[in-house]
Amino acid sequence: MTFEWSVVWAAMPDLLDGTLMTIKITLLGLLGGTVIGFLSGVVTTYVKVPVSWRSVLSAAVGLVVLYGASQVAYWLGATVFAAVPDSVWWAIKAVILVAFLWRFYAWIPIVLSFIAQVYILVIRGTPIVVQVMFIYFALPLIVGLRIDGLSAAIFTLMINSGAYIAEIVRGGLLSVPKGLQEAGEAMGLPFYKILMYVIGPVALRRMIPTMGNQCIISLKDSSLFIVIGVAELTRQGQEIIAGNFRAVEIWGAVAVLYLILTGIIAVILKFVEHRTKMV
Repeated sequence: MTFEWSVVWAAMPDLLDGTLMTIKITLLGLLGGTVIGFLSGVVTTYVKVPVSWRSVLSAAVGLVVLYGASQVAYWLGATVFAAVPDSVWWAIKAVILVAFLWRFYAWIPIVLSFIAQVYILVIRGTPIVVQVMFIYFALPLIVGLRIDGLSAAIFTLMINSGAYIAEIVRGGLLSVPKGLQEAGEAMGLPFYKILMYVIGPVALRRMIPTMGNQCIISLKDSSLFIVIGVAELTRQGQEIIAGNFRAVEIWGAVAVLYLILTGIIAVILKFVEHRTKMV
């Protein structure tokens, strides 16, 4: 069998379209994942809530209570307050929610930390293929909202990378000597300024290698979205092969394109490490 370069050149426009789609999914997914991961990592680092049977049981009871309250609110809206305008009814529910949050204000960080820990546990414990299949096929049945393939792919990569980035952030923050935080507190700085100007810069330098690794992993994970028909690089390669049956040439070209993308990420990572004086 001979390697036909003409097949690769003929397929290159479609492969480049798939490459652009892969880059788009990866960038948007990592952008959202970084926000989710940073917030989750900070909360789980500084608000300690051990995931135990007692905490899980308390959370389950809380969910049951919230579900019951929502059903009661729905029943009241359909019967007792049926004549009340929707805007007024929503305002009443908003006031009740604000009053509830104000009453249990001290518990909000603990609840958020517990939710973040459960989120990380669930996402890291399930394959990304299962996650995207659930979001694309099952979630519309639950919420009654149809999600297109591209949105499902971006959202899946967002929540998947967010769980791993949260642990990267937590590890980076825990690696910073505690004396830096104590020094900031001794200067009278509020916690958010200590995090931004004292702990954050040091932790960020230590997170750069693992964050770069996560970028490469997320880029390659985008190929799994072929299962929902997103026209990313792998999907484009599969469709081209279905038409010309030249698997060696097309999959070779796909592999090279992925290698180029990951190589660019690796070079950028080395540059950033050099600029931040990583050793």
